[in-house]
Amino acid sequence: MGKTRLIFSQSLTTEIKHNLSEISSHKHKYSVLLDNIRSAWNAGSILRSADGFGYSHAYMCGITPTPDNDAVKKTSLGSERSVTWTYHNDAVILATDLRSRGWNIVALEDHEHSRQLTDVSKHKKEKPTLLIVGNETTGVDNHLLDLCDEIYHIPMYGEKKSFNVAIAFSIASYAITR
Repeated sequence: MGKTRLIFSQSLTTEIKHNLSEISSHKHKYSVLLDNIRSAWNAGSILRSADGFGYSHAYMCGITPTPDNDAVKKTSLGSERSVTWTYHNDAVILATDLRSRGWNIVALEDHEHSRQLTDVSKHKKEKPTLLIVGNETTGVDNHLLDLCDEIYHIPMYGEKKSFNVAIAFSIASYAITR
């Protein structure tokens, strides 16, 4: 799977151990794959929201800045210590591996085969779920979309065609984890 790193930037405190045990006991396992996210602030904000929604892991792929970057660390407000993360060069190889291990692969992307996020309750929540969010301007890579069990989009009613990736992740996470 290319270069992979499991990171805990400091030793686990009692509070973090407690948070991790709560996440582990969560009925469903949720992880996020950040593919080629350009902005360190978006990456940090996604980590912070991932913590809030009980995600257990963040896969940082391609050019996505990791919590080694001070801007990611500043924006995540310490959530890089409660949501484990790894870096992977190739998101397609990673997603293929997770799919082969029984993961439900879901992407957030406006696509010809996407369904409205309001339909999310129909996906298989009994399996661990990987939510993929993509590059701020080019979206989720087509090779990743080919691996997805479901593709969802957020309906847009204004002139703009998309939300900021960190905001979109939070909206989708609310729908997926409820």
